[in-house]
Amino acid sequence: MREDGTRKLILGGLFVALGIVLPMAFHSVGAGPVFLPMHIPVLLAGCITGPAVGVLVGAVTPILSSLLTGMPSLMPPVAQMMVVELAIYGLLSGLTYKTWKLHIVVSLIIAMFGGRIIYGILRAFVLPLYGFSPIPVFYPITAGLVAGLPGIVIQLVLIPPVVIFLERQLGVERSTSNRRR
Repeated sequence: MREDGTRKLILGGLFVALGIVLPMAFHSVGAGPVFLPMHIPVLLAGCITGPAVGVLVGAVTPILSSLLTGMPSLMPPVAQMMVVELAIYGLLSGLTYKTWKLHIVVSLIIAMFGGRIIYGILRAFVLPLYGFSPIPVFYPITAGLVAGLPGIVIQLVLIPPVVIFLERQLGVERSTSNRRR
């Protein structure tokens, strides 16, 4: 049991590192907002390590990335809102894939939709607290969805085979049940 927890935390740390490096590469060619590169490691973390580590990876990655690279910005509070959005991605991808054993693509769609809804709610109600104009609650689901469509397609095409590959290579079981050895 303890070895499994340590392994999940180490994998979580690797996903956080990937969540910092991958956006740097995409943003260096101006493709960050379109391809949503920080989302990929968080969704992978949830699917591979489960909901608890997925939430941690989702919460830590945007703040650490912001502090180290300036992306996402702390003001306007994009990084802070992404903490919640990506934590939801990690939670929902872990719950739906690892715990509830839904199909990987269904799990990813649920996680993406849930995270975008939360992000829309935050942008509508948090931005005015900082003196910024609010956006409509459903903007991230409508216009934001269209703008991020290439990234969503990449996630839906890339993540399932990567998850299957990592499960095989790491010997990770899909079930998060607490079995005694």
